[in-house]
Amino acid sequence: MGTISMRRRAISLGVVTAAVTAAGVIPQPGVALANWGGAPDFGPNVFVYDSTTPAAEIQARFDTLFAEQERNEMGTSRYAVLLKPGSYDLDARLGYYTTIAGLGTSPDDVDITGAVRVVGQPDPGSVAGISALTNFWRGAENLAVTPTDWSNQWAVSQASPMRRVHVKGTLWLEPGNGGFSSGGYIADSKVDGVTINGSQQQWLTRDSELGGEWTNGVWNQVFSGVTGAPAQGFPDPPYTTLPTSPVTREKPYLHVDSRGKYRVFVPGLRRNSAGTTWAAGATAPGRSLSIDDFYIAKPGDSATRINLALGLGKHLLLTPGVYHLRDSIKVTRPDTVVLGIGMPSLAPDTGRAALEIADVDGVRIAGVLVDAGPRESETLVTIGSPRSSRDHSRNPISLQDVFFRIGGPWEGKARTSLAVHSDDTLIDNIWVWRGDHGNGIGWTRNTGDVGVVINGDDVIAYGLFVEHYQKWQTIWNGERGRTIFYQSELPYDPPSQAAWTSPTGPGWASYKVAPHVRTHEAWGLGVYSYFNQGVDIRAARGIEAPVRPGVRFHSAVTVFLDGSGGIERTINDAGAPVIGTYGTSPIVNYPA
Repeated sequence: MGTISMRRRAISLGVVTAAVTAAGVIPQPGVALANWGGAPDFGPNVFVYDSTTPAAEIQARFDTLFAEQERNEMGTSRYAVLLKPGSYDLDARLGYYTTIAGLGTSPDDVDITGAVRVVGQPDPGSVAGISALTNFWRGAENLAVTPTDWSNQWAVSQASPMRRVHVKGTLWLEPGNGGFSSGGYIADSKVDGVTINGSQQQWLTRDSELGGEWTNGVWNQVFSGVTGAPAQGFPDPPYTTLPTSPVTREKPYLHVDSRGKYRVFVPGLRRNSAGTTWAAGATAPGRSLSIDDFYIAKPGDSATRINLALGLGKHLLLTPGVYHLRDSIKVTRPDTVVLGIGMPSLAPDTGRAALEIADVDGVRIAGVLVDAGPRESETLVTIGSPRSSRDHSRNPISLQDVFFRIGGPWEGKARTSLAVHSDDTLIDNIWVWRGDHGNGIGWTRNTGDVGVVINGDDVIAYGLFVEHYQKWQTIWNGERGRTIFYQSELPYDPPSQAAWTSPTGPGWASYKVAPHVRTHEAWGLGVYSYFNQGVDIRAARGIEAPVRPGVRFHSAVTVFLDGSGGIERTINDAGAPVIGTYGTSPIVNYPA
């Protein structure tokens, strides 16, 4: 029996390998279906070090990357630095599209003395002369840092997650001296000392542990499943605190096992969770996959090549770079992991979607950028189809650290950026952005109607950042949806009120719950206006929803930032106007 099984397995592997080779999927040994015991080939933009590497060599690498990437906001370079378990003396400053990650099974396996930090940038418009308002697209994961200065600075805004990090001291989240900052996101992390939030306008901390005080706050600070979190206080202080998170699953991550072999750990589902997954050491629950089970893609790979590997049962690891796609990447098999390292970008060039995810259990999409192309896409990423109806409650599809852009690096167009049709989908830290600066920017150039459409039932979103779309930012059509933290700026650039008027009044609400929805709940929502065309533009309301007991909002605020016009009401007809000058309009609970 064993001999027959082994023979069948050998024949099967030979057929698969021959088919993939014939299609050109194995251009080099490091990208083979099996790595045959060797180190993976992650390409030229991934740097792997261990604790025997001279400290000066590692430091020089970070200094070189920072010098290149500090101002490279709309560039195409992407980098990842991976550290094997051990101790390091290091000051790791992170610029754009640069990530650092440990390769241990616990964050404490990679112990950095020094800093892993993001610093502020010059900003003449800030009273401090410095800000973090555009410190986007970078990240730190799976490591511990003991600050040698009095604190570790992580002055970021959107799309710069900190995950599985142990800060053995004080964490500083603003650029200093009150400089502007518009973050941000922390998950599965522990801070031993004080967290100085400072000028951060909004922030989500999820399933983490705070050992010291969380100080300050501006408009919208949300804590979900965080031990040591500050007490509920919205709007003064602006803290929204949920003792547990209803359903969570942490992001997959690379690690090396006791034999030095590379693997990807896939954390399991948790319900009513609080605190980190690694309090007892290694992450629990979850499973570990061999890197041999992954197709390791490079930026030159086509969608055809990637789809063939996925169809043959491989998971997908995207190495740093920009992937110009003529067709969609299609994920059709249950439990497929698509993991990006070093902020890889998927760029559909022909008007197709970048990613199409079938309505199957357990797909994980994590760590990727999606950049619209010059030919308009109907949708950039789809989860399921309009006919989806399967129950995925035991094994949901999840999106984690997935960041969308229309315009910025180049001119792009897409009618909708993300459409979620599958029930029970987990959304965990996404930034869906129609660009307000960069390349190809303009009301008729980087066009995008809607950021996110949720059609599936029982979808949960943690950290939903959606900004600048030309109609609704978010439309929620599914039943029993839940949002824990929402951040949204309305479009800056409507040229006139006539060009920006919805069927229900002046402007378009940012967050719309469809009239037929019976049950929906959201916590910690901020909607902001800055109409910068010198025209009096009004939004009738920041949030629009049916008025019924099952549709509830907690800790919602609208804010006039600058410019002209403003927002007339916060939720439906409730709330005060924020028009013409700086002001806020908070609502603690709706209906009251």
